[in-house]
Amino acid sequence: MDDRTVSRTAWALIIGGLAPIFDSTIVAIALRDLTTDLHAPVDEIQWVTTAYLLALAVAVPLAGWAQARLGGKRLWLLALTVFLAGSVLCACAWDAPSLIAFRVVQGLGGGLMLPLMQSLVVQAAGGRSLGRVVALVSLPVALGPILGPVLGGVILHNLTWPWLFLVNVPLCLAGLAVAARMLPVDPRPGAPGPRGRARLDVTGLLLLAPGLAAVLLGLSNVAKGGGAGRADVLVPAVAGILLLAGFTGYALRRGDRAIVDVRLLAAGSLRSATTMLAFSGAVLYGAMLLLPLFLQEDRGLSVLDAALFLIPQGVGSLVLRTLAGKLTDAIGARWVAAGGFTVVALGTLPFAFADAGTGTLWLATVLFVRGLGLGAVLIPVMTVAYLGLDHDRIPQASMITRIAQQLGGSFGTAIMAVVLSGARNGSNPDGAFRAAFWVATAICVAAIGLSFLLPARPPAPDQPRPEKKEAPAPAH
Repeated sequence: MDDRTVSRTAWALIIGGLAPIFDSTIVAIALRDLTTDLHAPVDEIQWVTTAYLLALAVAVPLAGWAQARLGGKRLWLLALTVFLAGSVLCACAWDAPSLIAFRVVQGLGGGLMLPLMQSLVVQAAGGRSLGRVVALVSLPVALGPILGPVLGGVILHNLTWPWLFLVNVPLCLAGLAVAARMLPVDPRPGAPGPRGRARLDVTGLLLLAPGLAAVLLGLSNVAKGGGAGRADVLVPAVAGILLLAGFTGYALRRGDRAIVDVRLLAAGSLRSATTMLAFSGAVLYGAMLLLPLFLQEDRGLSVLDAALFLIPQGVGSLVLRTLAGKLTDAIGARWVAAGGFTVVALGTLPFAFADAGTGTLWLATVLFVRGLGLGAVLIPVMTVAYLGLDHDRIPQASMITRIAQQLGGSFGTAIMAVVLSGARNGSNPDGAFRAAFWVATAICVAAIGLSFLLPARPPAPDQPRPEKKEAPAPAH
């Protein structure tokens, strides 16, 4: 496709993708209000976010098969409509169980959309200027965790909690209108090919979806406090790991007929990108737990003020995104990713030394620097994931990378929760946040080293790509 079509595709996906990405973070700060207004205990209300997360995990593995059967445009419109319906239902919820059920509807729509955003635009680009294309279409992914809490705080300060969901309605309607007009029609839904007429891999789905959901449930329970040794953490986590291990063995035998073709990880670029995306998820989402708590508990800010204080981080992320995409296309992913994680580490470390006397302007500046690094991290890693893959394999890679981000983000959040809880119950409770920020910095440093697993330079457009060749199926 020409550059104009690629640009139109990217913007159509951005407009429609804003709602589910912002929604995943915007609701988190409303739990206290929901507890009061719906007359429900905190443990029950926490399922408002947990149910959404688990529904995302269940839906993501279906995206590749559904795209092959329906076509990308039709699946996008369907998923966005499901998310819109779920948002309206959530706003009309009359008690906690109804809200939790309607959040599942939202999550199913959003879970199909998130991997589809990447695969549709990468397929449209056809391997050209992937860095710039990924930088554009992943804009909501970068801004959602940063600006979502800000928008949520503003809404709760001026309106009531149903507006957290009603704000999605104009975004979804605009997204549907733009997508119907601007997204190219997939000419080959259900056509012969590696996956076009494949039946749904029910066995693989029954192994993978519950496995992901169980692991994510166990990790999310860590954040409730009490450490990682509780039964509600270990039982789902261990069960999920066993299911995922079973799926891996099953998928290796089934090959490209599996719901997710794990043999694609034999390609060095996708394997290294998947590892790095797990780390970037830990860096991004782990800080989402730490920074608001630090600003509220250590600095005494209100929920809204803490959310507004994080704006410099979002601005920093915006500033460097376009440059990061161009640099990735020009010099390759390795140095851009290593530089990005280095900047994130430099923007995280000062919080390990912060106390009540640390200046507000200094902390805002550090957050801006941290945002610069975050803006440079995701672009090169996401770009590498698609190197050397043909048109029909791109949705598979998109699902794999999305799963890696989900698991990495949940793992990072769990680590931060365990460190905070352990430090508060230890001999130096006043240093709990400093200990957690030291761990966050260490994760960034580890990611710097792992960045050198990424390709030094992208393959030239006129040269064959080394990952084009499929991994051989194992002998039976």
